[in-house]
This record gives sequence, C-alpha cells and structure tokens, in this order.
Amino acid sequence: MLAAVDHVQLAAPPGSEDLLRAYYVGVLGMTEIPKPPVLAARGGCWFRAGAVELHLGIEEGFTPARKAHPGLRVTGIRAYADRLEAHGARVLWDEGLPGRRRFYSYDPVGNRLEFLV
Repeated sequence: MLAAVDHVQLAAPPGSEDLLRAYYVGVLGMTEIPKPPVLAARGGCWFRAGAVELHLGIEEGFTPARKAHPGLRVTGIRAYADRLEAHGARVLWDEGLPGRRRFYSYDPVGNRLEFLV
C-alpha cells in the first residue's frame, strides 16, 4: 500500500548544479541536502522544504519535459509568485483547475513546476 511520495526526481544537464542551487535555494527557498557519497559521484543535487524533497539528477543529452511536472503546494500563493518574479522567474497563472489557484514556472534548465493551493 502506498503511504506517501518520498521524493520527485527531475533531470538536468551536466554542469548545471550551480544554476540549480541558485534557483532551488535562492529563489524557491529550499535547503540543499547532502546526497549519499555513492550517489554524489554521479553529480546533481537534492533539495528539501518541509516534507517536500526534490532530487535533480544529471542526464546526458538532457531535454526538459514539456508537460510532466511536480505539483507543489504552497501557502501565500500570491506572495510566493511575487517572490519568483522578483528573482526573474516567469510565472504563468492558470485558471484551468476548478476550485484551485495555481501557476506554473520553470527552473533554469527548463523543468516545469506547478505551484498550487
């Protein structure tokens, strides 16, 4: 029986770790968590905010998915969108989910992220 989502893995191109750190820590406000040494040798980085954990793994020939994305619940969605925009991130509001308020944005390597309440 499934109990919870442990983490979401996203892909990123080789050498993008500094861009990812700047975005996931500096823009989204997450904390970088250490990867186990055996996995750290592969590159990439892991981030956490509360119970949300995102793993960014390095993928040769990386192309960001056009539709696939994690849906991340936030509090104070308007203020959070303002925070992203203040850091230069594009915010795309979407009214297509009845009863929910949400927007999409993209990390610096093109991964699509959904933020919603």
